[in-house]
Amino acid sequence: MKQNLHPDYHIITVQMTDGTTYQTRSTWGKEGDTMVLEIDPRSHPAWTGGNQRMMDHGGMISRFNKRFGSFKLGK
Repeated sequence: MKQNLHPDYHIITVQMTDGTTYQTRSTWGKEGDTMVLEIDPRSHPAWTGGNQRMMDHGGMISRFNKRFGSFKLGK
């Protein structure tokens, strides 16, 4: 069997968007590092029921609506 095949599995701290933290085991980073989340189940519309609006980064939504806004589906 090959030696040193598995990655280093250690304890890190995960910080949610509301500032709460918890510790878990991961291969990310180094022992004791803190992973700061930008999107988590408490803030993402897919998990919150769509209460919040997503940011339109670079006007992608407006460009899509401008390009395909007049497109109508017929029977």
